Amino acid sequence: MSTDSGRSGLSPALADARQENLRSAYERKVIEAARRTVRVTTYVLASSVAERRADQDLIEAHVRGRGWKLALSSFWDFGQAPPVTDRIGFGEASRYAAQGFAHGIVAIGPQAITMDDATYEELLHFLGSRGVFLAYLSGPTP
Repeated sequence: MSTDSGRSGLSPALADARQENLRSAYERKVIEAARRTVRVTTYVLASSVAERRADQDLIEAHVRGRGWKLALSSFWDFGQAPPVTDRIGFGEASRYAAQGFAHGIVAIGPQAITMDDATYEELLHFLGSRGVFLAYLSGPTP
């Protein structure tokens, strides 16, 4: 159930908890299926080169802290966020991971992906069905 704004008709806390449970279920499933070290690519949505570099550094430190390996490629989009389906960098990150080069995509937070509940859940299912998970530094889902 979604509203005109894309937010779930559920209370925000319930919607966030349900989405986080779905996101973490895909993450666990993909990690359990990995027969080797978990490899991830990074995705940054930034308004400047300095912001991109700062976010990239934070994400890379988080990835190392989790014991995951960084893939050879990272992805980003600059400027105001168009819908996630229209972002070249995120599309490339998704294809890269789905082709088997990474088990997951790590971003600073869910707000770097989308604030639309329906789009977010659709994206989780789309990536999960291809053996890819989304992960974040911390914080609630959209």
